[in-house]
Amino acid sequence: MSSNFRPVAAASLAVALLASCGANGAFDPDLRRWMPGSLNTAEAAARAAPRPQPDGRGVITFPDYQVAVARQGDTPATVAARVGLNAEELARHNALQANAPLQPGAVLALPRRVAGSIAAGPAAGGTGLVTDPFAGQGAGQGAGQASGQAGGQAAAGTAPAAQPREHVVAAGETAWSIARRYGIAVQDLASWNGLPGDMALRVGQRLMIPQAGQTPPAGNATTAPGQGSPTPRPPSAAQPLPEERTTAAATPAPATPAPDLGATRTAASGGGRFQMPVSGSIIRLYEKGRNDGIDIAADAGTPVNAAGGGTVAAITRDTAGVPIVVVRHEGDLMTVYTGLDGLDVAKGDQVSAGQAIGKAGSGGFVHFEVRRGFDSVNPEDYLN
Repeated sequence: MSSNFRPVAAASLAVALLASCGANGAFDPDLRRWMPGSLNTAEAAARAAPRPQPDGRGVITFPDYQVAVARQGDTPATVAARVGLNAEELARHNALQANAPLQPGAVLALPRRVAGSIAAGPAAGGTGLVTDPFAGQGAGQGAGQASGQAGGQAAAGTAPAAQPREHVVAAGETAWSIARRYGIAVQDLASWNGLPGDMALRVGQRLMIPQAGQTPPAGNATTAPGQGSPTPRPPSAAQPLPEERTTAAATPAPATPAPDLGATRTAASGGGRFQMPVSGSIIRLYEKGRNDGIDIAADAGTPVNAAGGGTVAAITRDTAGVPIVVVRHEGDLMTVYTGLDGLDVAKGDQVSAGQAIGKAGSGGFVHFEVRRGFDSVNPEDYLN
């Protein structure tokens, strides 16, 4: 490892650690954004009941508070107008601007109760009122009693769901850290609050924390602070791992055969009118529009010869100062040579096939093109 890499790696680690601290400085290493799928809270928390259905205005009424569910194209201002609240008051209560666009299904907590609300039942049917088992009704209270409290709106014979808690997002918190704090699945937190796919939260956002509907699976219970977490049962305890044959790191890798791209010339090209300008293998093939010629391997100083008889029509240089030689032949054909160093010809010279026109440069190859007019063609179709 180079000495320059160590301070960069250390700085990156420090930034990652600082980013894991909340507003109170508590260390909360939430690594899910870097390790998707490897860490989640789904198995550590019981699944919650579905979110209750809202009424016609999008309002869900709980015993102690109400929320409004946003629709397509909603802003806090349009939601406020629909439920009869002041737009600025509703936006401020939810840490938003009044004209901020809302995702369909997103939840806004109402700063005060709105009149005319009918308590909504769970998504899969059920009671009209969502009750709190700790608010004096008792966990065993029947659905008929809860229905009576809701003014006869609820259907009898269905057990009421527990009222969700309310949580205000603080700086440094994430959906996963909040789900862990309350022992719920992050998917339930997202579905109850209409969170976006990236689980983004904002400071001051008010979230509903649903009550888990079942007991968490055995072995996933949360331990008291300082007591450590129970060691999970490894998969190999139930079923042995498959046999795996490994190769020692010091074992040399098998040799990779080097293809001779020069052998790609077809039999049809054997009677072409041009000869190879330099003796070597073709290391890059013709590809019209991307490589308008072929690249031929050549050591520095190797003689480069004219592919056929003709006239040196032009000598120019590319942006790096490397010479480019153009030779005009009969039949409206031209050959182009680059990757050269020294030149043995000048513009206007007559050359014969096989005559040296220069030497290969230090790039390790010579680039050779054949053109009919100004249109490039595959040189291999003209080589013998």
